Order: sequence, then structure tokens, then C-alpha cells
Amino acid sequence: MTRSPINIKRTLASALVATSVVAVHLSPLLAVPVFAAERAVAPEKNPPGDIPDSQVFVTYNAKSGYSLKVPEGWARSDLGNGVSFVDKLDGVLVTETADNSVPTVDSVKAAFIPDLEKRSRAMKLGKVEEVQLPAGKVVRIAFTSNSEPNAVTNKQLRLENEIYVYHNGGKTVSLQFYAPFGADNVDQWNLMSRSFRWK
Repeated sequence: MTRSPINIKRTLASALVATSVVAVHLSPLLAVPVFAAERAVAPEKNPPGDIPDSQVFVTYNAKSGYSLKVPEGWARSDLGNGVSFVDKLDGVLVTETADNSVPTVDSVKAAFIPDLEKRSRAMKLGKVEEVQLPAGKVVRIAFTSNSEPNAVTNKQLRLENEIYVYHNGGKTVSLQFYAPFGADNVDQWNLMSRSFRWK
């Protein structure tokens, strides 16, 4: 298969484009503004946003050929190239693109991360690594960023984000989780990322 950094950039940037449609409510990423000079806000001492251990998960089946478990009761929005699920300050954003290139750690670092840094609020990059999940090898990107300012109070929260990039045949799917920094969602994010399946 052809491995093209240019294609990877276009593929993963689609997550930013999808986010711009629902920017204020759904994600810490934006498609157009650049926030290079914005400073990181301090994390909350007792951050909200924990997904409760009692949360029920249901299977979302995409017509385009994949499925994953998502929290039951979260607000769903169908996007032009994906779907989002949101509950207050927590969110799941899934975007998909037809792409023959296979994402690698090097191609993601070279082609996607610089664009992600420009389009995120006060982003600080964490690990970019390849991980083995039931759906196959994927690239995982971890980073923190500022939230959108609250429309009433103008207050921002520090967020933690994870993006999982899955590829199968000629299709790439980007699965992003975000929540207030320090919220205890490790088990729930692992559950969802590991539940992803190609049909």
C-alpha cells in the first residue's frame, strides 16, 4: 500500500473540519482559527467530567462499515463525514475518510501534528505511538488543550485528548476522546477504543 504523508494530513485534518461544524459544544479542536499565542489554563483541582462506572454503553453501527461502543444517552450529532457523541464537557468524535495511505507514527508526526498544533488552543503534545488493538495496529495521539471559552462566563478548562487512527483497506477512521484534564476516564476510553471493529 502507498504510504503518503500528504494523504495522511488530509485524512486526519478531516477531524478538524468536522469539529468546526460543532466547535463550541463538541471539541477542543477548531478548523480555521490559529491559537499559537494562547496560554494553557490551569487544570481544575477537582475536575468535572468523570464518566461514571455505572455508565451503560451501546453499540453504534456506522453505515459506512465500522462499529464501536458509545455511552448510552449522550447527545448524537451526525456530521458530513462522521458522528459525535457529547455529554456536558465530555465528547467522542469519529471522522472517516477514503484514503489508501497507511498511517504511521512518522507520517502522523510529519504531516498531522504541526497542523493540529496550529488549530488547537494552547496544545501540548504527549505521546504519539503505535498500539495494538483488536481492530489492528493503530496510531494513538495524546495531547492537552484549552477548551472553548464559555459563552457566558468566558471561562476555559484544560482538556485532555486522545485520538486513535484506524485504517483498513482504503478507509481511515479517526476516533477522538476529550474531557476535562484529570477526569478519570481511562477505563471508559479504553473500552471504546478497543470496541472498534471493521465490518
